[in-house]
Amino acid sequence: MTGRSASVLPVAVLVALLIAVWYVAAVWMNATWTYDQAARAGTTPTLAEVIRDTMGQDRPKLPAPHQVAAELWRTVAGVAPTSRRSLLYHAWITLSATLAGFAIGTAAGLLLAIGIVYSRAMEMSVMPWAIASQAIPILAIAPMIIVVLNSVGVSGLLPKAVIAAYLSFFPVVVGMAKGLRSPEASDLDLMRTYSASGFQTFVKLRLPASLPWFFTALKVAAAAALVGAIVGEMPTGAVAGLGARLLSGSYYGQTVQIWAALFMAALLAALLVAVVSLVQRVVLGNMGLAR
Repeated sequence: MTGRSASVLPVAVLVALLIAVWYVAAVWMNATWTYDQAARAGTTPTLAEVIRDTMGQDRPKLPAPHQVAAELWRTVAGVAPTSRRSLLYHAWITLSATLAGFAIGTAAGLLLAIGIVYSRAMEMSVMPWAIASQAIPILAIAPMIIVVLNSVGVSGLLPKAVIAAYLSFFPVVVGMAKGLRSPEASDLDLMRTYSASGFQTFVKLRLPASLPWFFTALKVAAAAALVGAIVGEMPTGAVAGLGARLLSGSYYGQTVQIWAALFMAALLAALLVAVVSLVQRVVLGNMGLAR
């Protein structure tokens, strides 16, 4: 067995196991409806009839994997990407807010991390507030942000981007601060020996040393920004975006639609992390820091 197949096999076995458990759970959770309908009709269904019915209910408590896959296929490949019925259309709306928030959060996190590393006063004053900000539930603060921004005439993409940035800046602050402080004391002493200025020490030593921590933080921040964008769509009454799909699905009991939107969100998160990983591999490889 090659190394590649040896790494893929455990993942495949785990995925197959999860799908099997999912099917069993779908039968168990959806069987109540089947038995209720049979009782009203005065009949007693067999196990095979129960399994068959629970696999094809229109509004199941837990949709079966093939139902979610069919909904994904129908809403991705079965309609035009520009249609409001397309998950690709809604995913793009959410992705736009995610990328904007990710950019804002990354920039804010970088600036705060640099300030924390170079200013003791800023570390003592800003870092506790940054930590405390993450203790506030995003579902509680998202409507406040939207209302405040709407009151000053800001609507559309920016409020969702601000919420996404609120969740994504903290991993960057922590990761970048740790990375900027990662050089050994001997390395800093060597830079002083060369009479390097503070800016030169930052560019030549601290910044390159921080990149592994920075890219790790970006992976977490990207996923957090996606969560923030989806949450930001919920209190706005949005008609587009994955958050809007989740809301409309919950309003009308369309659990298959909800699960399809959740899987699309998971795919978007995986895509964002994969892009960051690719950039990390290229950047660190060119710098000779790849592991």
